[in-house]
Amino acid sequence: MGSFDVPLEDERTQLDAFVEEYRSAIEGTLDRLTEEQARRRLVPSATTLLGLLKHVTWMQRVWFEECVGGTSRQELGLVQRSEESFRLTDDDTVASVTAAHREACATARAVAADLPLDAVMTGHRTGPRTLRWVYLQVLRELAHHCGHADILREHILAD
Repeated sequence: MGSFDVPLEDERTQLDAFVEEYRSAIEGTLDRLTEEQARRRLVPSATTLLGLLKHVTWMQRVWFEECVGGTSRQELGLVQRSEESFRLTDDDTVASVTAAHREACATARAVAADLPLDAVMTGHRTGPRTLRWVYLQVLRELAHHCGHADILREHILAD
């Protein structure tokens, strides 16, 4: 079922569908790529396809586990700054980063499952946010990085 097939009056269902669509899309940009292709740098920054998936994993953990769940980045073992979340280690592989992403998504679903969209979350260092705001922020970030990933994949496959 596509994200436009849900009733418009069910805002939560629609938000979940959009987020899931982009979660799948960013993972899909790594389909059938070699480890080297997934790590290939095509821009001056540290941005790679694998690094993008690692970053959106971190980003979702920040918003759902830190902001909504109330556990600090330090307690979660997360890097403090967004820029650091793109950096790959020698141990990062398509399989390991994908598995971490899927685990973060499952945790995000569980953390938010029983909360209404108007619930106010106080765990983020920038201040209180409603769960609706968190969903919209995550959706914005996922869509933004899916665009980057699509372009990088296109260039990798053209080589």
